[in-house]
Amino acid sequence: MHQKPPFPNCVFVTGIGTDIGKTVVATILCKALNADYWKPVQAGNLEQSDSVFVSSFGVQVHAEAYKFFTPASPHHAAALEGKSVSLQQISLPYTPNRLVIEGAGGVMVPLNEQEVILDLIVCLKTPAIVVSKNYLGSINHTILSCEMLHAAGVEIAGIVFNGVSTPSSEEWILNFTDLNLLGNIAEANEISKEFIDAQALKMREQISLHYTI
Repeated sequence: MHQKPPFPNCVFVTGIGTDIGKTVVATILCKALNADYWKPVQAGNLEQSDSVFVSSFGVQVHAEAYKFFTPASPHHAAALEGKSVSLQQISLPYTPNRLVIEGAGGVMVPLNEQEVILDLIVCLKTPAIVVSKNYLGSINHTILSCEMLHAAGVEIAGIVFNGVSTPSSEEWILNFTDLNLLGNIAEANEISKEFIDAQALKMREQISLHYTI
């Protein structure tokens, strides 16, 4: 009988683009795994940041390494404030719990003039979870994101599909990438505590098909 590997203690949630739903997925993942949350770089919306959103569901949140006022790619937001992002200044926070890390946008979003989110994932030495969302072109964007991660030597723990399901697209992506399906997050008009808890229960069951938790 094939023995399931343990789920990683630390994972990096990245997306195939912007507004894919990474923060909601990260929140659900934290609840499913009783994990902490950390967003190393936040650009824009500081009063209602992703960390504030996640903490509102009772998740332990660690402080950002960088926070910028402008809602833009981190390299541009930092430049507007006369600052720059250095990977050497970003280190994993200590926690005895599992840790879910959320990136900014997709894997090729620039952090500074030379480095992108992918470099941060490599630097932190964490497996990735790819969040996909069904739209015209999402197959291409999902495959390219996975290929970039693989090329950089990043282990991909699995894929989460967010929003309205398109089974034919999802099946094609899973067959092509040979990656684990970690969850299908339902479309919701309101992201309530009840919604998060229900989706977390489903995600925990799905993850347990592939990993020991």
